[in-house]
Amino acid sequence: MLSKKKLGKKAVSIAVFATAGALSLAACGTQEATPRQESASVEQAATELSFLSGTAKANNAQPKTGDWATGSDGTPNTAEQSVARKWVQLKAAKAGNLDPVVVNGADLTLYRFDKDTAKPSKSTCDGDCAKTWPPVLVTPGSKVFLAGIRKSAVGTVKRDDGTLQLTVGGWPAYRFAKDTKPGDTLGQGVGGTWFGLAPNGQKAQNGRPEESTSPQKPASSAILFDGKNFSDDEPSQGLAGKGCQNVARQDVTSSVSASGSLKLWSEKDCKGKSLVIDGDVKDLAKLGFDNTVSSLFFG
Repeated sequence: MLSKKKLGKKAVSIAVFATAGALSLAACGTQEATPRQESASVEQAATELSFLSGTAKANNAQPKTGDWATGSDGTPNTAEQSVARKWVQLKAAKAGNLDPVVVNGADLTLYRFDKDTAKPSKSTCDGDCAKTWPPVLVTPGSKVFLAGIRKSAVGTVKRDDGTLQLTVGGWPAYRFAKDTKPGDTLGQGVGGTWFGLAPNGQKAQNGRPEESTSPQKPASSAILFDGKNFSDDEPSQGLAGKGCQNVARQDVTSSVSASGSLKLWSEKDCKGKSLVIDGDVKDLAKLGFDNTVSSLFFG
């Protein structure tokens, strides 16, 4: 039989071992996330966004929210976060000499920064830089209205302060504080590092964005705008599916935002004159097909 003294030593040894084990488990529980885990969490946040085709106006966005929200100084996106980040619009448009370039719901030009990276996405503009170049921020559940921008090109990146910033083609998106009205492009070329953000994520320069060499896949959806340049001042109509789809309002389309290649037809049931397009077309008049679309063929 063991003495009380030996039993006491054995009990102490077991207690020390158990404590060490608990500390080891606790250390495992507080292990920092790996870059892969952090990347996965950002991708998850992007999937929690709600993407809608068309402009904010066409989707009846609530006034004084999202990109239409302003602070006490009258500048965009400085209102309460829950209001300003309720939705964001990304629209391909013309601003100054940039055509196309991405603009927000207030038609203000969006930019990219050469010191950021796209693969992987990384934002390096913080502090005073972010005051001059406010990042386009969202939260999980935010709506993102897309007009002339492919959903596959849009994502998010986690900033150093923990907020989520929208990306286009992997590049973090910003506004320029000195742009105060639609059409302003005062940020273009600043410091040789800031440039208008083209719909494919590349630089928009003098109306000629850097070309993407990736081939277009067959489209499964399209938005038809009555006005050119994906105008939200005119009605729009959406179509999706496979095969031939008839347009509800015929012979009114002047621009098309498509997720890939498709064929336009001048008559119902995919008959008459046809035109194959490869992605977005901002002005069908230049292709001789303005106010002519009656049906589309997907696939």
